[in-house]
Amino acid sequence: MKVGSSSISGENVGQIAPLVDALAAAHGRGTEVILVSSGAIATGIPFLNLDARPTDLATQQAAAAVGQNLLIYRYQDSLRRYKIVAGQVLLTAGDLENPTHRGNAQRAMERLLDLRILPIVNENDTVATHEIRFGDNDRLAALVSQLVQADVLILLSDIDALYTLPPSEPGAVRITEVPFSDDLANVKFGDIGAAGVGTGGAGTKVAAAKLAAASGISVLLASTGDVAAALSGEQVGTWFEAATP
Repeated sequence: MKVGSSSISGENVGQIAPLVDALAAAHGRGTEVILVSSGAIATGIPFLNLDARPTDLATQQAAAAVGQNLLIYRYQDSLRRYKIVAGQVLLTAGDLENPTHRGNAQRAMERLLDLRILPIVNENDTVATHEIRFGDNDRLAALVSQLVQADVLILLSDIDALYTLPPSEPGAVRITEVPFSDDLANVKFGDIGAAGVGTGGAGTKVAAAKLAAASGISVLLASTGDVAAALSGEQVGTWFEAATP
């Protein structure tokens, strides 16, 4: 499961608790869950006395160093209610391209799951550079789902589904299911996420969904507010069919 910066930072920091409630319920049913969470930079910004997301790499890295610590603390503080322990996994794109590092990451996450620890994954923003970044955490989530051969990838957003147009535009129609062969050529993508906080949008989520689906992993795009329903198997959001073998 992947959650974006705009859903769990700033004025939406209160959404961490219900997100944890849903994750804990799934964990209690025996489901193995990995959370890919953005939000390190966004969480660190207020503590650096900045009013907006920094544009230079060094300040982004400084914000990430401060914010990642606070972000994991907030998750663990909420998980403590359920006696669930979080395990932090920070990755760069190079880690998943290097066979040795990739194997180490895979074994570490599999062992965390065996131990009933909840892995919380994020890009290692403190050391990543523009040249070795994933680009966005939607892509990271798709690559992690491939790494662990996940059954399903859930991409959480601040809208409830994919639409034919940005949902604020007249005539936007909700899309409930996307066959693997559908290239969505008639869909006009807009941004998903609060301006200045998140880096992804509808286009990045669709690209990530297609990447995971090509590996046989079904994908659900849903609202962060619908996370409990999504993990319970209710019909919410937009379902991307996986490629058939």
